[in-house]
Amino acid sequence: MSPTIVLLNIIGGVCLLLWGLRGVRNGVTRAFGADLRKIISAGTHNRILSFLSGIGVTALVQSSTATALIIAAFCGKGIMTVTAGLAVMLGADVGTTLVAQVLTFDLSWLVPVMLIVGFIIHNKYPKAGRLGHIGKMILHLGLMLLALSVIREAAEPLKNSELLPMILNALDRDVIMPILLIALLTWIAHSSLAIILLLMTFVSSGVIPIEAGFAMVLGANIGGTIAPIVSTLRDSAIAARVPVGNLIIRSVGVVIAFLFLPLLMEWVADINDDPARMIVNFHTAFNVGLALLFLPFTGVIAKLCELLLPYKEDLTDKSRPKYLEESSLDTPVIALSEAARETLRMADLLEDMMENTIITLRDDNLDLVYSIREEDDTIDTLYKAIKHYMARITQESLDATETHRYMQILSFSMNLEHAGDVIDKGLMALAEKKIRGQKSFSSAGMKEIENIHRLVLTSIRLSQNVFMSEDVHLARQMIEDKEYLRLAEQEAATNHFKRLHNAVPETIATSSLHMDIIRDYRRINTHLVAIAYTILEEKGQLRSSRLKKQKN
Repeated sequence: MSPTIVLLNIIGGVCLLLWGLRGVRNGVTRAFGADLRKIISAGTHNRILSFLSGIGVTALVQSSTATALIIAAFCGKGIMTVTAGLAVMLGADVGTTLVAQVLTFDLSWLVPVMLIVGFIIHNKYPKAGRLGHIGKMILHLGLMLLALSVIREAAEPLKNSELLPMILNALDRDVIMPILLIALLTWIAHSSLAIILLLMTFVSSGVIPIEAGFAMVLGANIGGTIAPIVSTLRDSAIAARVPVGNLIIRSVGVVIAFLFLPLLMEWVADINDDPARMIVNFHTAFNVGLALLFLPFTGVIAKLCELLLPYKEDLTDKSRPKYLEESSLDTPVIALSEAARETLRMADLLEDMMENTIITLRDDNLDLVYSIREEDDTIDTLYKAIKHYMARITQESLDATETHRYMQILSFSMNLEHAGDVIDKGLMALAEKKIRGQKSFSSAGMKEIENIHRLVLTSIRLSQNVFMSEDVHLARQMIEDKEYLRLAEQEAATNHFKRLHNAVPETIATSSLHMDIIRDYRRINTHLVAIAYTILEEKGQLRSSRLKKQKN
């Protein structure tokens, strides 16, 4: 077989291994993503629980990188301390070694079983939520095992290669180079597990000497820390502290292990002298040793990270999303909950704008008009961020319930943005016109505007509860309140025309302003009530409500 074909077969096997690993990770996170995060957040009461939760979650997800990003997000939001996060990461690194330990056994007989069972389940339940994702996980686990056998068979001819010994001899003379090379490859692959499995296969095939394999294991452990650091560069300094702390711990561990590498090789060989098992056992021993050494000192490492990455919260930048985490996109149910939380931020800003509109109209506060318009710009920015974030969620992996929630979030955020535009371009334009024209409403007219404002403000607050709870009774109450608002508008219009007939000077001067302001308040309410109609329609209650009205 020509060297080119051998190389292509190996590269193809590596690609299949990475694809299988990615499929397993996605299957697990999408099937059990919310549960996994609950396990991690629950295990933060002490370091031991944090460590154990890291082992359990990463053993399932098969990616310490994925766990690191989840922990970084938790720390960034203040859900978890950096000390607890570092303890979880020590457990996560041990968790990946357990997966590698299992995959060292001869599981070739499982390959066809996993491929068949996974294919059947995934095709039978493609839109059934958890079952479909479990089928995907089994199918891709079979592909991983198949990839390992492909790589092993493809690497056999390399043992008789004339060029390879020359390259490996050069690596043996320079022990630092294998560490740096594998660290780079691990960062590119975004998976230390995949690289360890690859090293295990090459060492067992005799392609890589065991001495170089041990050094490369150290490189894989360093390279696995780089991807989370790069992924958190745009996040807050608090979120980046856990990945940086993990790099510090592993760097110190690599230096110590490197100094005692010959002794460690002898000790591992005494346990089991099979080359493949030696590589995996060394990987496990290294991570367990790090946990034993650094678990009591995670608080010290956390303080060091605070010094290296100081954080000052920017309270003035409200337009920056707080909850849209990149790491959550692989788990749609979590991504949807974070998009919902960001949408509630929009609703809070709109409520603040709405409360201030009446002050601008009553007190002629021009500075407040400009402030409200700036808040609308913030709402517009957040809406764009939510919209782009939602577009990146893989809709094909959503079940029926998640699809409904997806549409609710998009609809509610869009209507909040439209309501903000009505305040900015409608109400504030009218307020500015009133202020610059030095006009005043009659006392009766101002009371009518304040009454309409109060009803709409109540609707904003109620819409947030309806959006989060999806409560049918609250949704019906919103629609009933819309009718009260319509009646209040009619009454205000009737009273306004009576004052015009009686030639009240303030009413004559502000007639168009008065009616336009009430009209804009009602337009805002219409955008808010849309969420109630959406909930009732999805619950099958909208049609029944209309039928009852027709009977009455």
